[in-house]
Amino acid sequence: MQLDKDTLRKLRGLIIFTLVILVGLWRFSIVLQAVKAILHILFPFLLGGAIAFVLSVPMNRIRKRLFANAKEKQKKFAAPVSLILTLIFVLALLSLVTIVVVPELGNTIATLGKTLPEKVPVLMKKAEQLVSNHPELVDYIDEVQAQLNWEEILNQLVTFFRIGANSMLSSTISVATGIVSGVGTFFIGFVFACYILLQQEFLKRQMKKLIFAYLKEKHANRFLQICALTYRTFSNFLTGQCLEAVILGMMFFVSMTILRFPFAVLVGVLIAFTALIPIFGAFVGCAVGTFLILTVNPSQAAAFIVLFLVLQQIEGNLIYPKVVGGSIGLPAIWVLVAVTLGGSLFGIVGMLVFIPIVSVVYTLLKEDVNKRLIEKDITIE
Repeated sequence: MQLDKDTLRKLRGLIIFTLVILVGLWRFSIVLQAVKAILHILFPFLLGGAIAFVLSVPMNRIRKRLFANAKEKQKKFAAPVSLILTLIFVLALLSLVTIVVVPELGNTIATLGKTLPEKVPVLMKKAEQLVSNHPELVDYIDEVQAQLNWEEILNQLVTFFRIGANSMLSSTISVATGIVSGVGTFFIGFVFACYILLQQEFLKRQMKKLIFAYLKEKHANRFLQICALTYRTFSNFLTGQCLEAVILGMMFFVSMTILRFPFAVLVGVLIAFTALIPIFGAFVGCAVGTFLILTVNPSQAAAFIVLFLVLQQIEGNLIYPKVVGGSIGLPAIWVLVAVTLGGSLFGIVGMLVFIPIVSVVYTLLKEDVNKRLIEKDITIE
């Protein structure tokens, strides 16, 4: 059987691909370590790409508003001016959250420091009343004390603190090293993100040249369509997530103000900030808010939990699917599935990433299904 050059080239590529897969499966642990090492090296640039994507959403909107009708000479200033305004906006937002949260937390800690010494005698009296009302507790405590070997316990405590001091010192050094490394990684990523945002038009042209050079025109156009859909979906998801967080924070602020709960502003900001994590993030804000209110009024803390459950049901069943799911074209049931799968596989990052990924897959699958049904002349009501 005579094989032409194109068929031989495809067979050669298939054989090489099969060999690579077999070697990868045979030496899977080595391949995994190599992938981890490569990702560790590339992590600052991946972080920079993620930062650039997040900042590109407000930056592109600012650019369209300010430079939509700009002259050719003015357009060269569009990228740097839009980037500077975006950074000012982000810094102002973070400063606002810090100004609201930090003083309130400081006041709460100071209040706890003042009220705690006053509450200790009250707790001691309650403990004494409990013991006097239940004398069997005293007998039980005496039995427990008789069975304890205090000398052995003391030796174990000394050993624990000696080992703990050494481990604490090593942990402190490792934490300090990790902080310095993390700051350096973030700085490199941030600088890389700024370069991406300032030269995004140039990078787009380069990527298009690369794609059309190595792919057929039909496949290149389809690939660019999927990339545009992915960017649009992620952008809409980020916008919808921020809008939903603001709505939820305002709901808590207004309802807590009406019901005269303490820390209304602080809890509203905290819940809005933590609600950026899809569906489950607000529970973190609830825990912090419950603790803060508990230090002032325990009965109101219980009422706050009830209020949170009510507002969370409204937000989870009505607002979130409409705002976030509607912004990315994903039905509410698949939003919940995406958050659950992403959280179980990759934690918080998975929750944030899986919703737009599932939305892209859902859109592509829906287009393909509709196309096949049209080709088969089938209409399903």
